[in-house]
Amino acid sequence: MNVRSGRALPLAPLLPPDYPPPLQNPLHSTNLTQAPPMHPIQCRCGALRGAVTPDGTSNRVRCFCTDCRAFVRHLGQGEAGLDAQGGVGLVHVAQARLRFTAGQEQLAALRLSPRGMLRWHTRCCGTPVGSTLADPKISFIGLNELALDRGRLDADFGAAVAQVNTDTALGAPKPAGSGLFMTMVRGTVIIGGARLSGAWRQSPLFDGAGAPVVPPVVLAKDEVARLKGMDGAPAASA
Repeated sequence: MNVRSGRALPLAPLLPPDYPPPLQNPLHSTNLTQAPPMHPIQCRCGALRGAVTPDGTSNRVRCFCTDCRAFVRHLGQGEAGLDAQGGVGLVHVAQARLRFTAGQEQLAALRLSPRGMLRWHTRCCGTPVGSTLADPKISFIGLNELALDRGRLDADFGAAVAQVNTDTALGAPKPAGSGLFMTMVRGTVIIGGARLSGAWRQSPLFDGAGAPVVPPVVLAKDEVARLKGMDGAPAASA
């Protein structure tokens, strides 16, 4: 109302004419913060490409075991894939988080012994992709850093890196072991979550019958001994 004239004047609208806005499903809202990007997977020549989805538990590990070293050396990636004391950088995630978008036919697998881990790599350029157990229900993979974007590891998987199997590290003094307990805890979460949810069935590395998508090749004992002998152990060089 106009106080001086006593006449009522029309009020300007305080709200837009389309208020209230239509309700949106928050799962599909375009106004939510954009989900973090997936971490890329790529072999060294680029034929195999894919990603790790950003959701879920992960472990970062530097493993100094002789088997991890032998695998990387067999592929001819020792210089790029081993640190000064023979450590191999790995990221543990659930296999269901893997998405291959190109070159999956380049995947191959080997074992260092008939009952050893499945060690996945590419045929095209010998990039170590990761290691899994043969049981598809124990559905984790230790992805090798050579197949990942090293510049994004801290941002996507955290900066903390456990050091395990340090007793077989090269040189002296040996690096201090660290982070094993929490690595085991998070590993249990990864494996148990995939098992309870049924997500282990979504692995791109095993078929519906639980068999590896490619048959693994078992390395000869002499070849494994040669690779491990590169550590310079007296018993292996005798």
